[in-house]
Amino acid sequence: MATKSSVTLTGYYRYTDIWFDWSSQVPNPEDGVVLKAMLAHDALCHPEHPLHIDGVEGAQLYIGIFEETGEARLLFSSKQVDYIRYWLHAMGMTHSPIPLPYSDCLLTKGELRSVTTANYKDGGALRRAIKDIERNNKRLKGLNPTLEAKRQNFERVRSLWAAKKGAWLAIDFEAWEMDHTVVTEFGWDMVCWKNGEKIENRGHIIVQEARGYTNSKYVPDYRYKYLEGLGKSETVKRVELKARIANLIDDAAKYGPVYLVFHDNNQDLKYLKQLGVELTVTHLIPDTAPEEGRIIVDTSDLIGALLGEDTGNRRGLEKTCRLLQQDTLWLHNAGNDAHYTLSVMVAMASGDHVDKQRDQRWPNQTGPSLTVRVHPRQEEGSDYESDDDDDEDVGPRLGYDVKTGVLWRTDDPQIVVPVG
Repeated sequence: MATKSSVTLTGYYRYTDIWFDWSSQVPNPEDGVVLKAMLAHDALCHPEHPLHIDGVEGAQLYIGIFEETGEARLLFSSKQVDYIRYWLHAMGMTHSPIPLPYSDCLLTKGELRSVTTANYKDGGALRRAIKDIERNNKRLKGLNPTLEAKRQNFERVRSLWAAKKGAWLAIDFEAWEMDHTVVTEFGWDMVCWKNGEKIENRGHIIVQEARGYTNSKYVPDYRYKYLEGLGKSETVKRVELKARIANLIDDAAKYGPVYLVFHDNNQDLKYLKQLGVELTVTHLIPDTAPEEGRIIVDTSDLIGALLGEDTGNRRGLEKTCRLLQQDTLWLHNAGNDAHYTLSVMVAMASGDHVDKQRDQRWPNQTGPSLTVRVHPRQEEGSDYESDDDDDEDVGPRLGYDVKTGVLWRTDDPQIVVPVG
């Protein structure tokens, strides 16, 4: 990798380019040795390293997703690279400021779909991350477009949530199971950001005229079970409900863009239309926060991206909460459901990038095509029982990829088991 003395662009450098090539191209070999030592995995994660950030354990680097391929790369920022060279010279450790890498090696934001921070507490974690990224990139080859779109949106939601702008409004409806035109409840849970400060608002409304329409055949009727820690239910006439919802969304818009958070949005959007709440919404999640607008965020798509699912099947809210290890109580109450919908969105959006977060949540359960083999106990809860629950000595369990027809060991997905 050639070098030059200055660069006018800012952006990111591949970690591998900086680690393997930069020091070897430094004009003074002695300076190259010092630079290589400064870039060593354990050195980068040391609390006295010049790139260390107060409050961060270990090293903070970046994960960039390429626009064209969706592949991930571990990155240094150009500011980090520039700072290292000047710090080494200021400390008298190099004869002169080390030249910057050529700008041809620099990745601009236009080449990257998203860039997020990534923290590594020690050298071992950093080395493992490099291997994990390489393994996941191999799995991306030939990825189903549906799953690729979900993964893109997952990273966009993470980026937008990290920006701390606008309002994130989760809403949910309940209706009479025998006639879905009879809306019985409305609930919401909202986080708004004002100058980086969080403002929360939530509530639960029972429709007065629908109190005589109770559910029991297909879903439980928990309209009077709004969690005490969230607030108190209100009883409102149906004719007033439209205005309450419209005012809620308009008030949220004062903070900027409104991210309408649903768990499987189709039916809830129908309820809004049925009540006469006129909304201009987009399902296209932007790369950066707009100044205004109503944007749909669907947590059933987010969990699908995390699990590597490329089908139209959607997990319900209860199973999603269990998979994310969130306890629930009195689901099918609109206020509670809105609260849990926002909660699972925040859990995923505030975590690491999709591949790292998946491996953290379900280690050694990812198959060759990025699909997580979820054990029924994780999805159905602790009450699940099976014939082999007590059979701990049968050897490693196997996963099966329906698209490729490949079996793999769940304790090590890289061990592919021949079939036949």
